[in-house]
Amino acid sequence: MPDRPQDDRLTRRVKATMLWTDLGFLAYWVATAAGVLSVGGGQIMKDWNWSFFGLDLIAITTGLLSLVLSRCGHPAGRSLMLVSLSLTAAAGLMALNFWAIRCEFDLAWWAPNLWLFLFPVVALFLLLRPASARVRCG
Repeated sequence: MPDRPQDDRLTRRVKATMLWTDLGFLAYWVATAAGVLSVGGGQIMKDWNWSFFGLDLIAITTGLLSLVLSRCGHPAGRSLMLVSLSLTAAAGLMALNFWAIRCEFDLAWWAPNLWLFLFPVVALFLLLRPASARVRCG
């Protein structure tokens, strides 16, 4: 098992990035619910934004729970992590599709949603690739 320490470092990085992403995601919804942030564009845009709440809440909950369970060594932690990453990527992609269909390219919306899509896709790729495909360094 020579690549185990490298895998552990990778998993720790994914977990740390996932923690900050989920906390940011949660902060977004708290700020939106408190009226600190607004999507603007009228009631339809507000309804569209809130239509993501259920999906986002499940992604956040499974992500944070996966981190707690992983820390305790519970085997369900990894499965929940994969679920959370998948849901987060889906939420980001759905939002990007919406803005692309509308031909609206506001960096304030694109940047966070690109992150919500791309980070989980990369993390899933790294976590799920077979050991034989991993590059061995040194």
